[in-house]
Amino acid sequence: MLLGVIADDFTGAGDIANTLAKGRPSEGGLAVVQYMGIPAGPAKPSVEAGVISLKSRSVPAADAVAQSLAALAWLKDQGCRQIIFKYCSTFDSTREGNIGPVGEALAAALGVRGVIVCPAFPTVGRTVHQGHLFVHDRLLNESGMENHPLTPMPDANIRRWLSLQVKGPVGLVSAATVRLGPDAVRTALDASGKMGETLVIVDAATDDDLVVLGRAAADAPLLTGGSGIALGLPGNFITAGLAKGNEASYEGCDGPEAILAGSCSGATRGQVELHARAHPVLPISVDSVMAGATVPGDLVAFIQGHAGRKPLAYSSGTPQDVQAAQSRYGRDAVAHRLDTLFADTARRLVDGGVKRLVIAGGETSGAVAQALDLGALRIGPEIDPGVPILVSERRGISLALKSGNFGRASFFAAALDALKGPPHD
Repeated sequence: MLLGVIADDFTGAGDIANTLAKGRPSEGGLAVVQYMGIPAGPAKPSVEAGVISLKSRSVPAADAVAQSLAALAWLKDQGCRQIIFKYCSTFDSTREGNIGPVGEALAAALGVRGVIVCPAFPTVGRTVHQGHLFVHDRLLNESGMENHPLTPMPDANIRRWLSLQVKGPVGLVSAATVRLGPDAVRTALDASGKMGETLVIVDAATDDDLVVLGRAAADAPLLTGGSGIALGLPGNFITAGLAKGNEASYEGCDGPEAILAGSCSGATRGQVELHARAHPVLPISVDSVMAGATVPGDLVAFIQGHAGRKPLAYSSGTPQDVQAAQSRYGRDAVAHRLDTLFADTARRLVDGGVKRLVIAGGETSGAVAQALDLGALRIGPEIDPGVPILVSERRGISLALKSGNFGRASFFAAALDALKGPPHD
């Protein structure tokens, strides 16, 4: 294994696995496998990049650090030359972490400073300029992320936000330096490291900027960022003759289908609204779940009762609804009950024969993936930017795990069609 990724949630893991498998059109991608947690045994020799999916974004910082260091140890045992710490392109974190503590711990374990921090993903509108994170034309704290139920982001200045999470100073490599090319970026990062800056925010507004960062980091033991940070990395290994590249194909998976959505993002709410116009949907009341009146059997009965019609069960309230529920029951209690509901529902559905499964929301996807015991996942074609088809040979199913903010308006129906695969003559 050449490259290892430690992802702080399951949708983000699929996102960067997709980037690594796809690569740039002129260069190609790597042979990638996504793991649900830290594997118990060694990777297959054919794996060039391994992506470990953790559910560490919203746990206590000390737990996130411990999980990430354990993942690092396994990846080093596989021979990885380079490690990426993957987090969301909206820098989902609190004042306490977990991006900063995990990034510092990984850097300390690898003995490096001047480590790139870049959540930019221009394809979906995430860019970084002068250390400020934008979502399309809006600052992060004006994009809706300030209302996130678990990791509200009130500050678009990610250099300042990261400084609250770490022990040492945080550096900045500005857009002007990035536009000078890989050598200038490498020199700037080296200078930051000599000044004691372990983590360094690096501006990026285009895919070309991300390729520059990839070239600059060709020999870097550690990078951190969104999936875009990996854009230029496969070409480094392929050009050096170290990787053969990705030749995987996808033949499709037919059979019963289900959609479960636990994201409260504006994008997911819009996708639910559009899907409801032509397909059966089941709204889930948080009050009903907390009272024990809505249970997994109710969701299973709904999905099975509408087989073949792309049924969707969802809990996707407005920010005001979410805040009200958290005030009544507690944030952690609500998250736990909803995660458990969706996880148990997904397990019963797959045990009952569902073959195509679409899940929306990072926390929901993590809970479902852990409950299903999926094994190593093969990376299939991209459905939408950041969302690939995932194939679990252990369970004989195909999945799409969607971050809340990703996907076109008609994503749910389109994803199920994509999982079915191309038409056969």
